[in-house]
Amino acid sequence: MPPEISQRDVVVVDPMLATGNSAAAAISRVKQLTPLSIKFVCLIASPEGLELLQSEHPDVPIFTAAIDEKLNEHGYIVPGLGDAGDRIYGTK
Repeated sequence: MPPEISQRDVVVVDPMLATGNSAAAAISRVKQLTPLSIKFVCLIASPEGLELLQSEHPDVPIFTAAIDEKLNEHGYIVPGLGDAGDRIYGTK
């Protein structure tokens, strides 16, 4: 982390907020360093991910471009974009 993080604002960025578990864990870790503020930014979110993140971190504002319909049985956003990692790294 950058030096003097307790005197900085932090923006946690993730392409998609699906289940919310990774974002919640990342924010929990950042909170241990006591920054001035934390914001979360994503392109697409699921209602389930928003609910989890808001319940675990009600003090963190969430900014998203779109809220899609739901998660499927594999935890992917529907309709969504597919797996962001697969798209970035061409693994599928």
